[in-house]
Amino acid sequence: MVLKINNMRFKKAALFLFLVFSIAGYTHAQTGPSSGQLDNNATLDDLIAYALSNKIELKQANIDREIGERDIASALSGWFPQISATGTFAHAIQIPTNIINGAPIQMGQRNTSSLSIRGDQAILSPELFQASRASKFVREQNNLNIESTKINTVVDVSKAYYDILTSEESIKIINENIARLQRQYTEASARYETGLVDKTDYKRAQISLNNARAELKTAQEMRDYKYDYLKMLLGMNVRENISLSFENQAMESNILLDTSEILSFANRVEYRQTETLRNIQRLNTQYQKWKFLPQLGAYAVYNANYFNNTFADLYSNNFPSSSVGLSLSIPIFTGTKRIQEIRKSELEEERIEWDLKNLENQISTEYSSAMASYRSNMNEWRNARDNMELSEEVYNTIKLQYDAGVKTYLELMTAETDLKTSQLNYLNALYAVLSSKLDIQRALGTVDITK
Repeated sequence: MVLKINNMRFKKAALFLFLVFSIAGYTHAQTGPSSGQLDNNATLDDLIAYALSNKIELKQANIDREIGERDIASALSGWFPQISATGTFAHAIQIPTNIINGAPIQMGQRNTSSLSIRGDQAILSPELFQASRASKFVREQNNLNIESTKINTVVDVSKAYYDILTSEESIKIINENIARLQRQYTEASARYETGLVDKTDYKRAQISLNNARAELKTAQEMRDYKYDYLKMLLGMNVRENISLSFENQAMESNILLDTSEILSFANRVEYRQTETLRNIQRLNTQYQKWKFLPQLGAYAVYNANYFNNTFADLYSNNFPSSSVGLSLSIPIFTGTKRIQEIRKSELEEERIEWDLKNLENQISTEYSSAMASYRSNMNEWRNARDNMELSEEVYNTIKLQYDAGVKTYLELMTAETDLKTSQLNYLNALYAVLSSKLDIQRALGTVDITK
């Protein structure tokens, strides 16, 4: 019994220190610096750092962790003494009468009042044992929720950045195409005016130029949407301005990945979250067994009692009473409820074990799919790169032949279209490789969230 009481004192002292440091930490958080602003010409690392400080889902996850800490502190507060006070006042319209030796005698005073102060101290409590042991897993679960949100943030922001970079490069290609078509239109118009060719060539050039300008407008509208989507991921208002830096962002240098890395389920935050749920459920099963234990507590009571027939003199005399003692509650029979609750909790444990098995299969499939996509996209990227180089050679050759009058304008337009298509296909294939690389890192659980 002495050992248990000392253990209780230790827990109280530890909880007191926890509350003190929690309050100090909260005060520091309130007075600390606010989230930094996003600089002009922000790089990918800048965007990730900003998102990890400002994304709404992360702010909510941090609030959830703070709520969890308050829940823990609330549950563990049961180890502290519980003190309560009650007061009563009663005025007897008719004083109770008792029969003594055959004669009716009124007993009592017309006015009565009492003030009671009671203190209770838990010594042995299954609920508090449960709360003490569960606090570690609750904190772990809240931290894992934040980690999961950070991983998704890094992946989503990186994909959005590369998507915008792809759009910017696509717009450059379309502008270059428009510049070429403008020159071709000018040349075709001049040839028509001098009578070298009929109006078909410059009409075709006009059609191609109009289509390219319409394509540019569509690409610019999509780029504006992608910027707004990125702002949403960052936790910014869509009306705020943002400028990105694409210097030293050679996407080709970021596509390589070590495909020999072994998949480990323990690296996945979802797997660790499920393991934590399993630990909590195991603790709940233990708690259901602890319910067979008695509850033991100490108490102290002080009562101040006042009696008088005259209200003005009611509180002139006090007739106090006080007591201290132990209270013991032993659950003897509750039907079969406790046994059923134990069995139910064990079945829930078993179900979570199957959840882990199912999650392992899902992670393996996700990794296999991501790896297959990465290898396929790498092949598509290499093919698109070769086609782009070939289309550039073909266009340059046909342009020289067209200027020399050897090739027709239709052949030049075809080469121009092939060049633009191959360039855009190359960019899309490059983005697909980068995106699938991020999917593999997420499947492996190796996404860097420390930026």
